[in-house]
Amino acid sequence: RIRLGTRRLWVRCLALLSGVRIQRCHELWCRSQTRLGSRILHACWRGMMALFPFPPSSRNVMPKTVEGQLTMEKTPSYFVTNEAPKRIHSMAKDIKLIVVVRNPVTRAISDYTQTLSKKPEIPTFEVLAFKNRTLGLIDASWSAIRIGIYALHLENWLQYFPLSQILFVSGERLIVDPAGEMAKVQDFLGLKRVVTEKHFYFNKTKGFPCLKKPEDSGAPRCLGKSKGRTHPRIDPDVIHRLRKFYKPFNMMFYQMTGQDFQWEQEESDK
Repeated sequence: RIRLGTRRLWVRCLALLSGVRIQRCHELWCRSQTRLGSRILHACWRGMMALFPFPPSSRNVMPKTVEGQLTMEKTPSYFVTNEAPKRIHSMAKDIKLIVVVRNPVTRAISDYTQTLSKKPEIPTFEVLAFKNRTLGLIDASWSAIRIGIYALHLENWLQYFPLSQILFVSGERLIVDPAGEMAKVQDFLGLKRVVTEKHFYFNKTKGFPCLKKPEDSGAPRCLGKSKGRTHPRIDPDVIHRLRKFYKPFNMMFYQMTGQDFQWEQEESDK
């Protein structure tokens, strides 16, 4: 039985697995989520899945499953909530965690784009990103920037959980090779590889893969209107400064995870 939190596409993919049961959260479970993970944030390209057997006190608000099935829960804010690792560890030490990460510069712009769609009156990205733009001082207290300092958040989690219980998934690879990333997830969960290339269709308009059942003649299931929005144009100098800001944190994150996500290579290719 598991608990998770991550991007919507992952949940839809895992729903294809016969050993996984997914259910929309009830009001009681949403409140439970909020207490455990502090507030729930809705930022693009960030997510976390927490997988563990539930204690009786929490199990009664989760979807019903039978022996051999996995119960899934997702809350994106776990990874960046300081209290979450300790609380989850006290609940279940054998938890498995899945964290989806993307280039923090792109992630910050996606986060801003999401907020802008709901609050068009907010200042520009360039204004919010700096404490002092003339001096080049990045405002790391702004959540859109702070969330992308992955090494800082991971350090908190590693005080309670070993790396062997955490799977890091590349948001970039999720777009270009969703089947490959899902294979890693299924292996990590000890599940048979059921979700494969035949379950995906790339939507050029949205810029994201869509999910389909091979035996289903209906239209593929794509992400909703809130996903794949066109990003506003950001001053190239601001993007350059953000890349320099994140680089040492990215290098630290690569070292901590043992994975090179090649975000610097991605940027040099543009």
